[in-house]
Amino acid sequence: MKLVIVTAVEEFQKEVLKLFKNANIENLSSSDIDGYKNSSSLLMASSWFPGEKLGNESRLFFSFASEENIDALFNLIKEFNKNLETNNPLKAIVVPIEKFI
Repeated sequence: MKLVIVTAVEEFQKEVLKLFKNANIENLSSSDIDGYKNSSSLLMASSWFPGEKLGNESRLFFSFASEENIDALFNLIKEFNKNLETNNPLKAIVVPIEKFI
């Protein structure tokens, strides 16, 4: 069992959920996050006008899954990213799990 983490801009939420489903990963969690592309955006986040929204609305998805299902998900993500017309590809990482209950 491993932990897979996927980040995406908010607009791709439905597509990412479909990718997880097509990879037979039925159980997952997600969270709203703000994405930044460079350090100057992070500096602007501490500006005098904290009401300004400077980051990109994004989603973080994660699931504990088998290596086989994660491999399928990665293949689906690679195909998805090949057909993008934006500069916001899906990003994914895998973290091994040493223990779990």
